[in-house]
Amino acid sequence: MENKNKIILVTGGSRGIGASMVKLLALDGYKVILNYNKSEDCAKRIKEELEEENINIDIIKADVTKKSEISYMVDKIIENYGRIDVLINNAGISQEKVFLDLSDGDWQNIIEANLNSTYYCTKKVLPYMLKNKEGCIINISSIWGVTGGSCEVGYSTTKAAINGFTKALAKEMGPSNIRINCIAPGIIDTDMNKNLNKEDIEKIKEEIPLNRIGKTEDIAKCAKWLIEDDYTTGQIINVNGGWFI
Repeated sequence: MENKNKIILVTGGSRGIGASMVKLLALDGYKVILNYNKSEDCAKRIKEELEEENINIDIIKADVTKKSEISYMVDKIIENYGRIDVLINNAGISQEKVFLDLSDGDWQNIIEANLNSTYYCTKKVLPYMLKNKEGCIINISSIWGVTGGSCEVGYSTTKAAINGFTKALAKEMGPSNIRINCIAPGIIDTDMNKNLNKEDIEKIKEEIPLNRIGKTEDIAKCAKWLIEDDYTTGQIINVNGGWFI
């Protein structure tokens, strides 16, 4: 299939890394479906921005922690396009708390938002990829899923689990020509890191060999490469400026 004919679903596509992926892929000619849950205004704004460039994307609301809403979303895409060629599991939340202050509810919330959403979306989309005997799934992890982050035990746990999920499923799906990879960003300039002040940022930059905070576009470009490559699977791609090597 010609790359630019591919149908791409980006979960959590209305802000941050997700928004950059939506814009880059749409501007490059792919058919992109932007999933959002609460940020409807942001989703509509991205759609309007792209329409000014004569590019049309679909936006669709679904809470990816709920299987019924995922089913509705995927069924709608299949009804409209007949397939989903690329799934980018980007939706998720952050959580910064001392471990002993974590409540059971906190733990369950981050498991649902980060890990179970990846499982639910992948489980729903995979049968269509198997039917077409090709597909690409990109999971968004984190540097903390590789190294662990102090005061981010819940978050680090979910991201480490996504790394294991990626590697195992890539082995299982490889014979069916379905590639599954993971991007583990370092610190990226998004709302997720808005709690960091200028002094914090400068200290972190000193620890990064490339001496800068990552941009959302850095992650989007990596995702685009993983979509267009056809021999990379089961990999955790660390995009972090050399912060962790």
